[in-house]
Amino acid sequence: MAISVFDMFSIGIGPSSSHTVGPMRAARMFARRLKSQGVLAQTASVRAELFGSLGATGHGHGTPKAVLLGLEGFSPRTVDPDGVEPVLERVRSTRRLRLLGAEVGDAHEIAFDESSQLVLHRRRSLPYHANGMTLCAYDAEGAPVLEKTYYSVGGGFVVDEDAVGADRVKPDDTVLRYPFRTGDELLRLTRETGLSVSALMLENEKAWRTEDEVRAGLLEIWDVMRACVTRGLKTEGILPGGLKVRRRAAHTAKALRAEGDRASHAMEWVTLWAMAVNEENAAGGRVVTAPTNGAAGIIPAVLHHYAAAVPGADDDGVVRFLLAAGAVGMLFKENASISGAEVGCQGEVGSACAMAAGGLAEVLGGTPEQVENAAEIGIEHNLGLTCDPVGGLVQIPCIERNGMAGVKAVTAARMALRGDGRHHVSLDKAIKTMKETGADMKTKYKETARGGLAVNIIEC
Repeated sequence: MAISVFDMFSIGIGPSSSHTVGPMRAARMFARRLKSQGVLAQTASVRAELFGSLGATGHGHGTPKAVLLGLEGFSPRTVDPDGVEPVLERVRSTRRLRLLGAEVGDAHEIAFDESSQLVLHRRRSLPYHANGMTLCAYDAEGAPVLEKTYYSVGGGFVVDEDAVGADRVKPDDTVLRYPFRTGDELLRLTRETGLSVSALMLENEKAWRTEDEVRAGLLEIWDVMRACVTRGLKTEGILPGGLKVRRRAAHTAKALRAEGDRASHAMEWVTLWAMAVNEENAAGGRVVTAPTNGAAGIIPAVLHHYAAAVPGADDDGVVRFLLAAGAVGMLFKENASISGAEVGCQGEVGSACAMAAGGLAEVLGGTPEQVENAAEIGIEHNLGLTCDPVGGLVQIPCIERNGMAGVKAVTAARMALRGDGRHHVSLDKAIKTMKETGADMKTKYKETARGGLAVNIIEC
């Protein structure tokens, strides 16, 4: 399977890549399939059922709203976060849904009662993955015209139940110049070619885009990250969802600026930048899935650290950082998981920490072996991390956890650069361990909000 860096970094909205972005994409795919099969006009009603973690924590993660937006034809990449609530208010107040209404000329309006036609099964799961959803369209006589099951497998990736059909996100079979599936293979290729990790990744990206397009696309990702941090550092108030969690990034930023001497507070700023992103994510704002929304603050925070603290930091360095981080992310995606519902938070925050550590080591002049070592340190010290969101919301402990992992990523990169790249535990072995740990982990610690902090904190 060929995975692009743009699969690992995609623009979307909060609060969750697997519970918001993925379901929105799946619902839009379903609506577009109604059109492609010529049954959109005869569709009189639609029923959506959410299973497993989607059903257990869907309300806290915004899954119902994501399904409604997807059926209306909205894309996570382009939907206006400020325009979401008016759409939802219209659907809920009129009990009418405009299938593909966001796509000019394709709207087909149907009756829709969310309370009975969008069902969250808190205790039922589907066989393939913890994040499953089934959508069914019916004609005026109540006969089904199309039924599809989708799985949101982490990072916004969606797969079809039977791996057949035009609306499936197919494994990409593009032939890459330097294909690799493991860290060992990546290191072998860098030794054989003399290329850095980021340069080798760039050569592979040219299978899809020109070099200029790759650079422009990654700098757009960086622009969205920076805009997200800027909003997070300015916005105050209470996060939605009922926990009454107070946004802290703006207040803390004012305090740190007043104290001056940013260099002496470098790690506090890393923590703050990460928290700013995840407060925006929790509020449903525009973020970069990196590689998930629950871990979206870590890579932007470490990139901001690079831009602010590293002499000579420039756009070329940003591109190289993201390419190297993307290479690390692909190893997790290929050989384990980036889904909190599948392996716990080690697959989200742990993967992002490893990616950020590898990216920073790359732009600080690290060898490929040091980049691999930095990524291994990043994940090794997140092994076993559970996903236990209080109230099913991406707030506690997620926001602070991103800040902690950002600092950990910087430390991992610095540690690796003090060595020569030789170490006892390879990145491949650490990823394998993460996968096995996730398999051993009880379901209640994997995004279901039925274990850990989620049950030991009284909601108020």
